[in-house]
Amino acid sequence: MPSAIAAGRPSPHARLVVPVLAFCGMVVAVMQTLVVPLLPHVPALTGASPGAAGWLVTITLLTGAVFTPVLGRVGDMYGKRRVLLASLGVLTLGSVLCAVSSDIGVLIAGRGLQGAALAVIPLGISIIRDELPVERVLPSIALMSSTLGIGAAIGLPVAAVVMENSDWHTMFWASAALGLLDLLLVLRIVPESPVRSPGRFDLPGTLGLTGCLVGLLLAITRGADWGWGSARTLGLLGASVAVGLLWGRYELRTRSPMVDLRVSARPAVLLTNVAALLIGFSFYANSLVTGQMVQEPTSTGYGIGASMVVSGLCLLPGGLAMVALSPVSARISAAYGPRTALALASVVMAAGYAVRFFTSHSLWMIVAGATVVSSGTAIAYSALPALVMRAVPVGETAAANGLNTLMRSVGQACCSAVVAAVLAHLTFTAGGRTAPTLHAYLLVFLIAGATALAALAATLFLPSDRPRERGAQEGTVTVSASETAARESA
Repeated sequence: MPSAIAAGRPSPHARLVVPVLAFCGMVVAVMQTLVVPLLPHVPALTGASPGAAGWLVTITLLTGAVFTPVLGRVGDMYGKRRVLLASLGVLTLGSVLCAVSSDIGVLIAGRGLQGAALAVIPLGISIIRDELPVERVLPSIALMSSTLGIGAAIGLPVAAVVMENSDWHTMFWASAALGLLDLLLVLRIVPESPVRSPGRFDLPGTLGLTGCLVGLLLAITRGADWGWGSARTLGLLGASVAVGLLWGRYELRTRSPMVDLRVSARPAVLLTNVAALLIGFSFYANSLVTGQMVQEPTSTGYGIGASMVVSGLCLLPGGLAMVALSPVSARISAAYGPRTALALASVVMAAGYAVRFFTSHSLWMIVAGATVVSSGTAIAYSALPALVMRAVPVGETAAANGLNTLMRSVGQACCSAVVAAVLAHLTFTAGGRTAPTLHAYLLVFLIAGATALAALAATLFLPSDRPRERGAQEGTVTVSASETAARESA
């Protein structure tokens, strides 16, 4: 049976489903950046080494990358709302662990649990596809997908304000309360989707994917500390490649794979995931360097000497722009196709970095450039799930969007490594301290802008939107006739 909402019999809370799911996504996204202002102070607050403090960010990246595609697949098989609730429960538990302890080991464990909840976003997109009337799907997934950027933009200034005015544990108590509120709202408002993907859970495939991702992301995120030519880094990269090859061979032979590689190899899916990786890289550079750049002292010749709160607020207009542009991007996708929307987004992001390259001495122009990049990101993050859902069966929506979200995370990890390497190697002494040169930041902008143009190139090779142009204009881009039949049979 189709859901009440999709069948035209909306529940009393039908209009609240999308706001609740978007709020869940925003809370999860905030968790990803919550500790960034805290990192420089962690050694003094916990007695941990700087290297151990860095794991507060690394562990969320690892658990998010591993659990996002896995929980997406589990949701497709056993119920998306059920897995969504479990993810929010894990988020709340991780927040409580961080709130009650100053031990670095407990904090890392709690942050790992918070990162695992990143699967909330692809699960929410899949629920939207299953539950909403077709005319509401595009704008709703646009908002849901954009919560990744919106939450990141909100999390930094909020965390900075808490750090300057209260005990740092307050951040985690607040996140635990928000996680609990999310749980209650989902229980009350969000229905369970009747759409299921048949088959058995692929445990060997899950373990293989986990081993491949952990090795790859550990090497990328810790390579700068360990040395890119060290035996540990090269060994992890080699092991990741070997495990990945064995995993791919197994997935092609099993009847119910963790990731359907034949579907993922279709140009429409493969190129969309490549574009997602490049967009994730380009977007994350904006978040990484904006706050650091404006906090650089005036003695550097380019720094503004802004406070931690002001530096966080520099990204807030970009977050507001993402909220405002998510329905606009949905209209662009409906009118011209998500391929066109993604191409436009890539151009806007590249233009934003051009603004940043030429106007890096003025606070207001820095904010303007960062906002342009965020605006392009909003359009891109809205178009990516629409492209994915065009190319995969309805029963694989959560898993496919989980994989696409994973590719964004891998792009962010690569960006973090590249930015750290550039800022660490191009330095000079100013005011008695070592700081990155202005050319280091400008090089980051060039790399990020070029990556956005690479995303444009990948987008242009995607299959044309023209065969489905009429369906897109009617708002049916995400639900084909075969998918409707599958939904009804469920």
